[in-house]
Amino acid sequence: KAGEQAAEAAARAAEQARELQDAAAALLSRTWAEEEALRRRAAALREDLARLRKAAANAQTEKVHEDLDRASCLISDGDIAAILPSKAHGTFLKLLLGPVNLRARKEVQLKVKEEYNSYRDRTAIVFLGFPMILLFLRSWLWNGCFPALPVQLYQAWLLLLYTTLALRENILRVNGSDIRPWWVCHHYCAMLMALVSLTWGIKGQPDCARKQNRYQRQRLYTRIALGKAKRMDVVWGETAGVEGQLLLLCPILFLLQVFEGYVGFLLLRTAHRGIIPEWQVVVCGILLIAMAIGNFANTVDTLMVKSRFKAKMKKSKSKRDLAACTSPTRSSLTNSAAGA
Repeated sequence: KAGEQAAEAAARAAEQARELQDAAAALLSRTWAEEEALRRRAAALREDLARLRKAAANAQTEKVHEDLDRASCLISDGDIAAILPSKAHGTFLKLLLGPVNLRARKEVQLKVKEEYNSYRDRTAIVFLGFPMILLFLRSWLWNGCFPALPVQLYQAWLLLLYTTLALRENILRVNGSDIRPWWVCHHYCAMLMALVSLTWGIKGQPDCARKQNRYQRQRLYTRIALGKAKRMDVVWGETAGVEGQLLLLCPILFLLQVFEGYVGFLLLRTAHRGIIPEWQVVVCGILLIAMAIGNFANTVDTLMVKSRFKAKMKKSKSKRDLAACTSPTRSSLTNSAAGA
């Protein structure tokens, strides 16, 4: 009798599962059909907006441009964007994740942004604390010499860190963030530096201090990167930031960028004079100089864009509408701190 009851219960469970399957399939079918209809309407409206924008290129009416901007903003940064075809992925995302659709709905976009900021803040502690611990142990326990294992572990962690940050930043860009491509490229360069450093042997005695001088020079880059504690900050919009903050931030950024290029120059000069002839010195020197130049150029460009945006907002009669249309994953001037 117990066996018959178990069989009947199993049969009822199987029937319920089939009913749920049919209901779920019907729901997904209706949802897909409705979403496809909305997708076609959105694509058609986007094409119409593009034609209207060309036609109104010479229009003198402020209202025309405001209406077009508002409509474009809703399509590109609102809930409509979640059902539009995903933006083309870069090679980096295709290599790591394949051709998947990474476009998320607005509430998910906010979670992605918040998790990115949280991850960046958590890793900043290790990013700054690990080399400080190494330097302390070098003088207190290791008699002026770095053992190879902890140094290589730190370089491997840096490679993982920059790879993860670049991956998350690419996903943010797919979801509407206007993070400048250079800041992502900056992390590609940092990934390459970490990879090169893994091949850069740490030698011990004799004359350990002289042989490991190259490591100390390279670690100057870590001290330069103090500004990376807030790398790729996507919390503020382009309208955020007060003048007092900029007056303090900009000189520090430019000073760090000049120092970054100077360290790269020192590495190249060291290799040229034959003091440390390894190829890693040349590669790291070139990367540091390239990053310093790119950081400086993009910091200046960001300041100019910010200034023009503020001027436009002051002139606009619909400032509140434009601000409400700003994407939640907008980047800010603090992106410059990421490249410092």
